[in-house]
Amino acid sequence: MKGTLLLLVLLVTGELGFQTTEACIPFFEAFAAVASGNKEILNVVLTKFDATDGERKGFEKIQECYNEGGLKTKFLDSTVL
Repeated sequence: MKGTLLLLVLLVTGELGFQTTEACIPFFEAFAAVASGNKEILNVVLTKFDATDGERKGFEKIQECYNEGGLKTKFLDSTVL
């Protein structure tokens, strides 16, 4: 019983780790588009993910915050990530 449970735990953990890795590239692509400060680049990336109008407005607000914060804000957030 312990062996079966251990095998199940390893399979679930492995699958979750694989899905996390798949999500990294789209996340950083969207973050780079937001941090770039360019709305055209942001719209191209959001089109790739079929974003709704509400999501686009939300990302544009985040982008405006980054633009107000300047390079220091963009750099500090990128080092945290």
